[in-house]
Amino acid sequence: MSAAQPLHPDTNPDLANLGLPGWIYHDADFFEAEKAAVFRTSWQIVCHLSDIPQAGDFHTLDFLGESLVVVRGDDDKVRAFHNVCRHRASRVVDGPSGNCGVRMTCPYHAWSYDLRGRLAGVPHAKAFGDFDRAAHNLTPVEHEVCLGFVFVRLEGGLPSVREMLGDYYFELEHYRMDELQPLGRVTLRERDVNWKNVSDNYSDSLHITVAHPGLTRLFGVGYGLEAGPWCDKMWGALRSSPSDSWSERAYQRFLPDVDHLPADRKRLWTYFKLWPNVAFDVYPDQIDFMQFLPVSPTKTLLREIAYVLPDDRREMKAARYLNWRINRLVNIEDKALIERVQAGMASSSYAMGPLSENEVALKSFARRMRMLIPQSRLGSAPAKGWAR
Repeated sequence: MSAAQPLHPDTNPDLANLGLPGWIYHDADFFEAEKAAVFRTSWQIVCHLSDIPQAGDFHTLDFLGESLVVVRGDDDKVRAFHNVCRHRASRVVDGPSGNCGVRMTCPYHAWSYDLRGRLAGVPHAKAFGDFDRAAHNLTPVEHEVCLGFVFVRLEGGLPSVREMLGDYYFELEHYRMDELQPLGRVTLRERDVNWKNVSDNYSDSLHITVAHPGLTRLFGVGYGLEAGPWCDKMWGALRSSPSDSWSERAYQRFLPDVDHLPADRKRLWTYFKLWPNVAFDVYPDQIDFMQFLPVSPTKTLLREIAYVLPDDRREMKAARYLNWRINRLVNIEDKALIERVQAGMASSSYAMGPLSENEVALKSFARRMRMLIPQSRLGSAPAKGWAR
């Protein structure tokens, strides 16, 4: 079979056991198709409720060329809007977060909006004549609060976040996520890779024993992996035998009991990936979220922050520091891995690699991509401009 031959589930039964083709990891037309078919309807985290505790507190998210803002209203409700003035399209609030007081005021012509998004002030209003102010409120964005996190989406189409999590929602409830507080601030890290490359790596359990010796020392070869309809889960339990690395050994030693967790979760690391690009690293000591934000066909922005429950114990503070040390090294290792893969995806020698029966998350991801964008069944790219 040539690399250019179309692959379709009706004509090629082997499609289910093949990974995605290399060309879709760097093709500009495919990236445009993804923005419409994958990301416009996707749920994206903006912040946690604890990030916007007071009236006027806001958090922003830049996504697919859109500036979005979540704000706490004077009625204590959380709302989401396009961060775009209805007068001349200027961005209304600046920065990743802040407090805008009682109004969001555009810095261009000082049009202002109250904390419910209603147009509240128009300088030189008489010069505009009798126009409909209500038609020029900030444009709302659909949002959902789930487990304390505020999600937004540009268009409907997918189930709710709660529905997409399925039974995993009940696992996450054990961690009292509504009560989390931010540890540090949101960080943004660029990676010169396609977003799918990051996503694939996140749900790949086979590489851990090969490329992450620290995690192997901590968890052995006993990682579990399963793929739900909209959410993948991977997990590993800390071994009792001390690691050879002092930071890993210290983490094993200092990680304190967390009394609200069931016994089987007190020393369990669990990873959840919500379709298509939102991930939660769930530890007994903290919870991290990460988004793989697409920037271009070969550039991705990793957006991440850690959240914790208030706990002043010295052992917990030590465990959280050691967690950071351990996972900093894991991130360095993963960066090198995904850069190697990205380079290989551009090779004319690569079409689609075989997937083992254990790579259930990668199979699930590839199946959904082929359903949403049929061109991802092709072994090579169609003629330029096909996405238009």
